[in-house]
Amino acid sequence: MRKEPSWRLPVGIFGLMVALVVYGVMIARYAPGLIGEWPTLLQTLVYVVLGIVWLLPLRRFLIWMETGRWG
Repeated sequence: MRKEPSWRLPVGIFGLMVALVVYGVMIARYAPGLIGEWPTLLQTLVYVVLGIVWLLPLRRFLIWMETGRWG
């Protein structure tokens, strides 16, 4: 267990927030133009998938924030 604060936690949280904002802006900017004419159910499926995709690299990122290693 860590006894001292690590610089990785605030840097990691800030980086995560910046990355999520950039990802959200990219999706909000470009997805409607690409899938705007698709049926509503298919659009919903795409947005659900895009809402889950950002979680994939999160585990390794959180491990790095806690331990300093990527795996």
